[in-house]
Amino acid sequence: MTHFGIICPGVSGHLNPMIALARELQERGHRVTLINFLDAEASAQAAGVEFRVIAPEEFPLGKTRELQKIDGELSGFAALKFTINYFTDLAKIRLQNAPDVIRDAGIEALLVDQVSPEGGTIADYLGIPFITICIALPMNPEPNIPPFFTTWSYQPVWWAKWRNQITYSLINLLFLPGFKIVQTYRKQWNLPLYSQLTDVWSTIAQISQLPTEFDFPRIVPEHFYYTGPFVNPTARKQVDFPYEQLSEKPLIYASLGTLKNRFVEVFQGIAAACDREDVQLLISLGGASIAEALGELPGSPIVVNYAPQLELLKRASLCITHAGLNSVLESLSAGVPMVAIPPGDDQPGISARLAWVGAGEYITVKNFNRDRLKTLVHQVLTNDSYRQNARRLQATISKANGVKLAVDIIEEKLSHT
Repeated sequence: MTHFGIICPGVSGHLNPMIALARELQERGHRVTLINFLDAEASAQAAGVEFRVIAPEEFPLGKTRELQKIDGELSGFAALKFTINYFTDLAKIRLQNAPDVIRDAGIEALLVDQVSPEGGTIADYLGIPFITICIALPMNPEPNIPPFFTTWSYQPVWWAKWRNQITYSLINLLFLPGFKIVQTYRKQWNLPLYSQLTDVWSTIAQISQLPTEFDFPRIVPEHFYYTGPFVNPTARKQVDFPYEQLSEKPLIYASLGTLKNRFVEVFQGIAAACDREDVQLLISLGGASIAEALGELPGSPIVVNYAPQLELLKRASLCITHAGLNSVLESLSAGVPMVAIPPGDDQPGISARLAWVGAGEYITVKNFNRDRLKTLVHQVLTNDSYRQNARRLQATISKANGVKLAVDIIEEKLSHT
């Protein structure tokens, strides 16, 4: 059996899927340790996963929440730039601190989030294999595929390819500082230098929790694998919820996630758009401390700080979402159509795919308009094609059993290293 280490951002959107993989590995007899900052320890403990802390002085308890408050008010390019700079800072801290922790723990292989470019270099330095795990939308560049941070649809024509390639070239400038830090450590550790940005990802396997059917038609490397969502409900923290307040009316579940979720006007707009007699609205603030700023909302929706999302999606007729990949895949797993309001990062690209597969519509935070949202809510609620397409993907996801398939691939690939 193998002792796996996990490297990923210490936020729920990345921790939850990685912990689901960890639990499946544990059930098969493997040992798994999460290598992260203090703020991630509670999630590991709740799931029964071993934990090793790095850089407790540089990244003390509460630091993640401080950064989330800043990130929570950003959208568009500003949000993307903040996220990339944040990951660059994390890369430097991990390169400085993680190798000794991983070595001391006796870890034999790493599972590295695709957004953590330093993980492969740490593995190379320690002489252990690593596999890239795409928790977010795959970042692999391809001329036919619009960059992950855009809402551009798939259009395999010359001008779209040209537009995509130009945009990839520009965004790579934001990734360069992090890439240079990685290259500096590779030189310091006498490792071969990378020749391009994509070299930071594994050549053993790159595993995405995206179902093939939810992505644009893409030419992937032979060691790239689509699986399906990494979900383990038992690995999540239990959340108290006032179920007695739910009525018999169709439920609209609204959440903007746990990061970019401090948009007061958007939450107010959601309430206004759903102020109708034939539905009940539930808003989850995702930990954002904005309840007082929201004031009295139209329609008197249920508003909670956190909600048991998986359970509530089973009851929902519609999900209004920030289009984080986990939330979208969880909605599709429940056969629930969506209206997306993407603020930034990969969420615009996920929204574009949502519309492309016919399981929902979107309006960006930048272009947010209450009347437009009201129209989209009515459209998705009343046009049964959205629910049919969501259920089509639900069947695909259920058949794939993503977390088990992913671990099958991990075990098989590492058996040949």
